[in-house]
Amino acid sequence: MPEDQTPETNLEETGLDHSPSAQNIHAIVYQEAESELTRSSPALFWSGLAAGLSMGFSMIAEGLLKAYLPDAEWSILVSSFGYSIGFLIVILGKQQLFTENTLTPILPLLNRKDMATFLNVGRLWSVVLFANLLGTLLISLVIAYTSAFEPPVLKAFKEIGQKAMEPGLGTTMLRGVFAGWLIALMVWLIPYAETARIWVIIIITYIIGVGHFSHIIAGSVETMTLAALQQVSWLEVLGNYMLPTLTGNILGGVILVATINHAQIKAG
Repeated sequence: MPEDQTPETNLEETGLDHSPSAQNIHAIVYQEAESELTRSSPALFWSGLAAGLSMGFSMIAEGLLKAYLPDAEWSILVSSFGYSIGFLIVILGKQQLFTENTLTPILPLLNRKDMATFLNVGRLWSVVLFANLLGTLLISLVIAYTSAFEPPVLKAFKEIGQKAMEPGLGTTMLRGVFAGWLIALMVWLIPYAETARIWVIIIITYIIGVGHFSHIIAGSVETMTLAALQQVSWLEVLGNYMLPTLTGNILGGVILVATINHAQIKAG
């Protein structure tokens, strides 16, 4: 074997191992993160608004399944597949979703560690989060104040929202950590998933749904709809759900995935 040829190279050339290296995955995610940072604020806003509206279909699909399934313990295992629908629309449609598109830009910041990148990441986060939440607010108002859905479905929406609001602040934040962790891991799995992309999205988001892990955008649709239906106050939604969930998602996505995976590459 020539001196400059590694065993890994040999395996790739003989076709015995086609699995991507951590460095390859990191390079693709890093390149996508750089691309996100170059997008204009208006482009981020409109894409983020579309994502916020689209995420409404996670609750809608889950609620429809829940409304017409029998009231049994196993029904959550079926209805939670509906939770994946909004994520499929957003990710396959390349819309801007907070956690999915905004946590990976931490990688360029960790690499450059300069104020310009820090401010650019802050711009990306704030624009996308605002647009996403505006979209979730609009879809929740449509659900609550129109006759689009029948009473059994609205009842299911209320139950979904009440389940999201049920835990205390600490539990909500901890569940947010798991959701942020899983979504950020999904970002690392997708680049080489190829034809399995859909299944990666479904499986990861299905786990989030079944586990009742708190996601700032999907959960905001659920809790804002509950507030629009006058079951809880808007202040309760903000303080008891949105703030701890946002904190948990950021901790899970940034610290446990972006930082650790980045450190792995830097360590060689």
